[in-house]
Amino acid sequence: MINKQILYSIFFIAVFLTSCNNVTTSSSSMSFEKLSLNTKQNPSSIESKQPLFSWVVNVDGFNKSQSAYHILVASSKGKLNDNDADIWNSDKVASTKSTFVKYQGKELQALQTYFWKVKIWDEKGASSDWSDVQEFTMGLMNSKNWANSKWITLNKDTRTSEHRFRGYKRGNMKESKPVNGFAASYFRNELKLDKEVENAQVYICGLGYYELYLNGDKVGDHVLDPAPSNYDKQAYYVNYDITEQLKSGKNAFGIILGNGFYGQNISWSRDPESNKKGVSYGKPTVRCLVKLNYTDGTSADFYTDENWKEATGPIVFNNIYGGDTYDARYELGNWNTVGYNDAKWGNAKVTSPNVKKISASQIPPIKKLKEFEPQKVFKGSDGNWIVDFGQNIAGWVKLNVKEKEGQLIEIVTTEALLTNGKDIFQGSTGGGANGMAQIYKYICKGDDLESWEPKFSYHGFRYAKITGISRKPDADMIKAVLVATDIQETGNFTSSDELLNKMHSISKWTIVDNVHGIPEDCPHREKCGWLGDAHAFCEYALYNYDMYDFYKKYMEDIKTQMRPTKGHNNPEKKWLVPTMIAPGKRTSTYAKIDWGVATMYLPWYNYKFYGDETIVKDYYEPMKGLTDFYLNYKGENGIMQDGMGDWCPPRWDRRKNPKAMECDPIISANAYFYDVLGIMERFAKMNNDASYEAYMKQEKEALKEAFNKAFLVAIPNTSYKWYKSQTATVQALQFGIVPENEIESVVNGLAHDIVAVKGGHHSTGIHGNRYIYTVLTENGKGDLAHEILTTPDFPSQTYVMNSGFTTWPERQFVWEEMEGPTNSLNHPMHSGFATYFYESLGGIKSSIEAPGFKEFTVNPEFPSKVTHTKVSVPTPYGSIKSNWSFKNKVLSIDFNVPFNTKAKVILTDDELKSVKINGDSLEDFQKENSIKIEKNTIVLGSGKYLVVYSKS
Repeated sequence: MINKQILYSIFFIAVFLTSCNNVTTSSSSMSFEKLSLNTKQNPSSIESKQPLFSWVVNVDGFNKSQSAYHILVASSKGKLNDNDADIWNSDKVASTKSTFVKYQGKELQALQTYFWKVKIWDEKGASSDWSDVQEFTMGLMNSKNWANSKWITLNKDTRTSEHRFRGYKRGNMKESKPVNGFAASYFRNELKLDKEVENAQVYICGLGYYELYLNGDKVGDHVLDPAPSNYDKQAYYVNYDITEQLKSGKNAFGIILGNGFYGQNISWSRDPESNKKGVSYGKPTVRCLVKLNYTDGTSADFYTDENWKEATGPIVFNNIYGGDTYDARYELGNWNTVGYNDAKWGNAKVTSPNVKKISASQIPPIKKLKEFEPQKVFKGSDGNWIVDFGQNIAGWVKLNVKEKEGQLIEIVTTEALLTNGKDIFQGSTGGGANGMAQIYKYICKGDDLESWEPKFSYHGFRYAKITGISRKPDADMIKAVLVATDIQETGNFTSSDELLNKMHSISKWTIVDNVHGIPEDCPHREKCGWLGDAHAFCEYALYNYDMYDFYKKYMEDIKTQMRPTKGHNNPEKKWLVPTMIAPGKRTSTYAKIDWGVATMYLPWYNYKFYGDETIVKDYYEPMKGLTDFYLNYKGENGIMQDGMGDWCPPRWDRRKNPKAMECDPIISANAYFYDVLGIMERFAKMNNDASYEAYMKQEKEALKEAFNKAFLVAIPNTSYKWYKSQTATVQALQFGIVPENEIESVVNGLAHDIVAVKGGHHSTGIHGNRYIYTVLTENGKGDLAHEILTTPDFPSQTYVMNSGFTTWPERQFVWEEMEGPTNSLNHPMHSGFATYFYESLGGIKSSIEAPGFKEFTVNPEFPSKVTHTKVSVPTPYGSIKSNWSFKNKVLSIDFNVPFNTKAKVILTDDELKSVKINGDSLEDFQKENSIKIEKNTIVLGSGKYLVVYSKS
């Protein structure tokens, strides 16, 4: 008996001790700030088979990190238990990964909603509580789930308004010709509900821009929907929850369909750089599906088909370049409400457009973002009113007018005035290149106050000249509306220098004006996604905005733009190569090296800023093929014989002054290509492609040797060297091409050209200007970088600002010498330089070894005239905020390190000796905190820090 009692006691003690080993302490100080799936919170229309989970955590203290996570996914909240779920139970996974964790559960089903939660363990094994329950809903996922819905298009164009025509005249035409394009279509149908609806979702894909209405009200707040794409290969649908908008009994659905880019059959149609068969994909068409789930457990579909009614209406002309014409005399009344008499309407035509794939749109929609009131109103030289809205924007005007029936009101939108200020100057907005001047037309119905704004076009403008009104325009009559993709601003920069702050503002404006589903070159003349422009400003955009999905979508545009192209050295072989422009049928040529490298740079920048390798793996094969295509341009000297050039340097004009481009296009293209070979070496390693990794390393080393042999030259009458131009020299320094023992000589050679030859000015276009200020600052020439930025004399960014521009112009000209500022005045390729504000002045850059700011450097480098900056940098782990000031030769940096990340504070030997962290000497701080010091770099874990040190 005693032996049994002893055995039982031993057994219970053993069980108790074992159970104690399995218990983890809960850390209530850890809380989830944000949980997301595919970077979105509680998203709908997810179509990836393995979506990605991420979480941002708030925690007190220092050096806090994650050691494990546990994710549960269930088909209902009831099946989401504390330790199990029916769809995926990851179990406890030992991992520091808290961003882009790949789903590994059962196959996800179309249109199903799933619920998930996560808990984590910190570096000491303490666990968080379970997060709040999150959810996500899958999209249609494949074509069969569009069920019986059909594509419909306008069967008969019944427009009769005399205003349905516009004049089309390109620069080489003697006279304009009348054009009317495809008609805007109005479709309607009614649905009767006899049962209570639990949930109703609508899925709509417009080939062309659409607006959807339900019972007289617009569905959603999107405009110019959906984003442009290579429609024959990839189109996008949008999902709306309309449960609350539906009523018992009858419901009326209405759709207005415009041309957008899909049906744009006027501009660029005879352009030598465009598709020879025209740039239109055909007549606009739309497909709509409504999924109804009733409270009794049954379901039903309502969809577009031949039973829908059609008509034309008051939008008698619409073209994405030229604008809308609205003849209010042809309004259709309450056409999108129940009981409307559509007896005179025809039946829609069922069609079968050439569309290979339809996917859910994942990027933010285009919206009306801001309204601008007139800042100045005056009469032009012809006596007509001109309105100055104070800011160059992309969008349209909205009107409130009271005039007689049939009165034509015409609004000509422009970016600029004549240099003498007496009238508008149309420049790029006058239609010389695309043949369509920017004009909005409204024809009054004469029925009291009339309100109108366009639906299917947007313009780039600051000024509006108005004819046909009987009184002076004011804010009650006219406003300007900013219309753009609703990218969320997540970063911020300010400094002690107001000139730099203004440059930052202008740089952001120039980007916001040029995102309409793609990164555009300009919002008026072309509205095209030129690849070179896209990579020129990409990093700056990533510092300021949430661009994760935007660039993933654009990579699909580039991929679907690829076409078989003959090799240069081996013309018998073909590679898949993008064109200079993506997407669309205005293509230009094959993408020259310095433009085509966007195919590698955009995934690289996305990976560097977010740390998600998906984009690298999804597009690895296209990137690899394009790299091989460019290697086929290698000449006997080891240099690729291809390139477009350092676009738009000062005074450059392709026809009138081509020599102003000092940098040989082949040199700048090969500098980029050297950098890209290094990127592809890394990408090959990420894809376990060892042979290609070795090949890239070999080609990179060979190009470096060839580049220096061909282009590194001595500057006469000096002891310096350079690469024959500011741009090439800047690129060589930025990309690590310069031999170590030549760096000092090359930096001095660059400074010599800027100061002694150019009188303290840059001579760079978009390729050189992106890096020149960063390169000078990193190499001890910060004051010179500041000088060439802020000198008021031409050429400089300050000269542009002093000329009154609120966005960056395409060209760098002496504006006061001209009749008016020619070319585009809104080109974001010139915003790329402002990356310098974050990476140099702010001093915050992601580590390459641990991308996505999992590790980042803190290293402000600045000119003597800048005494403080404040930056906020968005990361997948939370925002990094850094605020530094410099006074009496002491630098104070107040910054935070988000949970599960590390910061590397870079110091010199002398700075390290004087450094204090949170008021303690480095030695004292080390006693209480676990930190590392690696080669004059202090590595700090999460927490809030004040780092102070002497800086000469």
